[in-house]
Amino acid sequence: MAEESEKEVMFMNREISKMPCFRETFLYSISSGLAVGLIHFMLTSKVQRSSHLAFGTYGCVTLAYWSYCRYNFSKQKFHMSKIQSAMKNHALYEGTEMEKQIKKID
Repeated sequence: MAEESEKEVMFMNREISKMPCFRETFLYSISSGLAVGLIHFMLTSKVQRSSHLAFGTYGCVTLAYWSYCRYNFSKQKFHMSKIQSAMKNHALYEGTEMEKQIKKID
């Protein structure tokens, strides 16, 4: 019964909790949209314009931070795969003639 109550939220056939950058993106975009909307409302007292500005800020921050975060994620993933292959090769070549040749090049 506990499994049924902890049902995961799916978005495009993927669990939201497992998507990289999803949580941070929406936390930053919601808070920045809310802050901009409230500040604009406090300064001008125009409700409709403040809500439009808040929603626009939310959308822009979502797109910008999602792109930035996914770029860094993919770059980090690429570097990690390079490091993993180098570690695998090092373990394979350890104690062989190939290791001596590699050390001569470096």
